[in-house]
Amino acid sequence: MTKRDYYEILGIPKNASKEQIKNAYRGLALKFHPDRNSGKDAEEKFKEISEAYAVLSDDVKKEQYDQYGHAGFDQRFSQEDIFRNADFSDFSEMFSQFGFGDDIFSHFFGSGTRKHKRGQYGEDLRTEVEITLNEVASGTERTIALEKDVLCNKCSGTGAEVGSGIKVCPKCMGKGQIVQAKRMGPMVFRSVTTCGTCGGEGSAIEKQCRTCYGRGTVKKTEKISVHIPKGIHDGMQVRLEGEGEYARDGSGDLYVYVHVLPHKVFERHKNDLYAEVPISFSQAALGAKIDVPTIDGRNAKLEIPSGTQTHTIFKMQGEGIQDVHTGRKGDELIRVIIQVPKKLSQIQRELLVKFDEEGKKEKKMFGIF
Repeated sequence: MTKRDYYEILGIPKNASKEQIKNAYRGLALKFHPDRNSGKDAEEKFKEISEAYAVLSDDVKKEQYDQYGHAGFDQRFSQEDIFRNADFSDFSEMFSQFGFGDDIFSHFFGSGTRKHKRGQYGEDLRTEVEITLNEVASGTERTIALEKDVLCNKCSGTGAEVGSGIKVCPKCMGKGQIVQAKRMGPMVFRSVTTCGTCGGEGSAIEKQCRTCYGRGTVKKTEKISVHIPKGIHDGMQVRLEGEGEYARDGSGDLYVYVHVLPHKVFERHKNDLYAEVPISFSQAALGAKIDVPTIDGRNAKLEIPSGTQTHTIFKMQGEGIQDVHTGRKGDELIRVIIQVPKKLSQIQRELLVKFDEEGKKEKKMFGIF
C-alpha cells in the first residue's frame, strides 16, 4: 500500500518550521486520540500522524525523507527506527489527560517505539566516515574509535557497591511511577509519570558503586569495525545493532553516516559514472581507439568513429557503480572533448591550410558558399 506524504498528513508545507510541525501535530493528536475520538479509524489516524511527526521533527530523519521520499526512506528506516528516540516530551501534559504518561507510545505502538528510560535502555549513537568513490565501487571497511557507555565490570551493571543491597524505592514504593489526580469540578484528571527518584526501576541502591557512581556503566573507548557495502550513496547510513550506549535492558544502536568525497575524474549520477576525455582533432576526424579510465583502476578501450563531434557521449555498459540494493551495475558515460592545439609547428600549419583549401573547393563543387 502506498503511504501518504508526511507533510500532507500533518497539513503543512515542506518549508514548515519546527514550531509549525509541533502545532500541527498537537492539533491533530487532540482530534484523533482514541480516548477522545470513538471513530473506527481514529487509532490508525493517530498512529499515522505520530509517525509523520516522529520523522519531520527529527533533523536527520527529515533530511533523509526530503532527499529520498518514502521509497528510499523506508528502505533505510524500519518502524522501530522511525520512533527510536522520537521526542514527544512537549506533549506529556496533554497526553496525561488521557491517563498516559511517558508510556503512551508503548501503549499504541509496542515496546519498540517506547521512549528509552535512563538506566534501562542505552542511547543510540551517531558518527560519520568519509570514503572515496573508488571505495564505493569496491566496498570497504572502516575501524572507528568510539567513546561510549559500557558495562561496569566492578558492579556488573547493578550500580551498587559489592556487598551493598538494593531496597524498594521509598517514593514510589516499588511501582516505578507516580500517579497524581487533580479534581476540576466534577471531573478528575489523572497523570502518570516516571518516578524521578528511581528512574522507573522501583528500587534504589543502598550504596553506590565507587567505580561507576551508581550508573552501572563507565565510559570507555572501543574500536568498532564497520563494513560499508558496495554502491552506498552519499548521506546513507549503516546501522550497527547493539553498538550504541550500553544499558541493562538493552544497548542502543550505532548509526554510521557515510560521506563520499568528490572524485577527480568521475562524477556519479545514480549508478552511472560520467567522465570527460580529451581527444585530438585528427582522432575525431579519422577515428581511433583510445584508452579511457574506469573506476576499478584499469584502462578500457573505446572506439572513436571517424567524424566524431566534440561533446559526443559514448556509453560503456556495466562499467558504473553496483546498485547497493539490487547489485546491478550502472554504465560509464564518456564525453569526448576535441582539443584545439594552442601552438602549431610549421608543417602542421601548412597541412591545416591545405585542409582548409580542400574544404573550400569541395563547397564550391556543390554550390555551397
